[in-house]
Amino acid sequence: MSVLTHVLACLFGMGSWVAINGMWVELPLIVPQIPEGWFLPSYLTVLIQMANIGPLVITAMHHFRPGVLDEKPVVYCIVVLGILATFLLAFFWKHTVTIGSTLYSVPLLILCFLLSVVDCTSSVTFLPFMMRLCPQYLTTYFAGEGLSGLVPALVALIQGVGVVRCHNATLTVSLNKTLENSTVDSWELQAVYQPAKFSAQVFFLFLSLMMVVCLIAFFLLNHHPAVARQKKKLYFREELKSGKKEQVFPLHTHTETPEQKPMLNPFEPERRKPRSSFGRGTYRNSEVAFIFVVLAWVNALTNAVLPSVQSYSCLPYGNQAYHLAATMAAVANPLACFIAMFMPIRSLIFMCLLTVSGTGFGAYIMTMAALSPCPLLVHSASGTAVIVLVWILFVLSLSYVKVIIGVILRDEGHSALVWCGAVVQLGSMVGALSMFPLVSIYGLFKSGDACNTKCPT
Repeated sequence: MSVLTHVLACLFGMGSWVAINGMWVELPLIVPQIPEGWFLPSYLTVLIQMANIGPLVITAMHHFRPGVLDEKPVVYCIVVLGILATFLLAFFWKHTVTIGSTLYSVPLLILCFLLSVVDCTSSVTFLPFMMRLCPQYLTTYFAGEGLSGLVPALVALIQGVGVVRCHNATLTVSLNKTLENSTVDSWELQAVYQPAKFSAQVFFLFLSLMMVVCLIAFFLLNHHPAVARQKKKLYFREELKSGKKEQVFPLHTHTETPEQKPMLNPFEPERRKPRSSFGRGTYRNSEVAFIFVVLAWVNALTNAVLPSVQSYSCLPYGNQAYHLAATMAAVANPLACFIAMFMPIRSLIFMCLLTVSGTGFGAYIMTMAALSPCPLLVHSASGTAVIVLVWILFVLSLSYVKVIIGVILRDEGHSALVWCGAVVQLGSMVGALSMFPLVSIYGLFKSGDACNTKCPT
């Protein structure tokens, strides 16, 4: 295995969702300076779902015109678009436009939509491109996809986004409006956000640099000689740079006469008839349906449902618990990919058990979010430890399921990975649209105060 190819696959995967993940972690620094305020996350959720027009077009092309669309030029286009959008975001995110009598951050919303198109379309183009490499590199790609959330989060932590300090504040309370000087001073802790170490402009330029790294990694995956030796050894092919037609080389250099070949190899497994029309027919139609239902369910939970209530489930335990849970959960994603690299258990029964376990962890998180601002063990160190541990186990278990499903579908062929990306986006969209009215319209979840959470003991 080529270490260089592993590194390039990881860097290529990091560019898949780094832009939108970076936007989410930078929200606490952005929203106080734009007219939309904290309605921006709701707008961002809607823009991401609108951006699924990109995956829809790509999937339709593969379905109705199979073999016509080449992922390479599409990937080049969307990565370059991501570079330009993040670069322009650094300079225009604060600009506003007056529509009627109201100010709107039109440049910010347009650029966020373009970034959403880039990241959503990567699900149905980056994965099929990885078919050109050996299967082991797909797991490394998923590790890079996990790092696309971790790296911006770590940079935001260094930047100091969302860091809160509790300060004593004097509140003057009037006892009786009819009497003069009938006021009482009281002391209360108030949460004060600390200024960032560097601006949002620098952060967006960093995101643009990350997209440039993704573009360079993709270019090298296509043209570096060390990567060319790793490509599609199953078909014994090597592309020549001189522009000649593709040549096919046999695996062995020596020749064999028909007499030297055994007529029947007792150790060779018997070829099975395809069990379905999907991919290579390894799985029955019911098993294929089960795999895709699990894939949609897992992505709905990890990409939309639980992230939308993360602050509600963690902030009652304190600001430190919130940042620790967010950071360690982001670490758990690539960790699950590395575990899957050395322990790829493809059993559908094991996948089902792991999905049920991860769903159980998610149910605990959702329950704590529903009980906010007074969840279980809110005033104890054990409560903080439990919520952080549950977040780690939730992301670890379901990320492993996602990687194993990706490996399974990679073995089924190119079209299977296209459908894999489409189902990932479908599950994420259904999860986001389900949680949006609950969180943003009906307000079923109540946020905890990092400094003044008062709950009955």
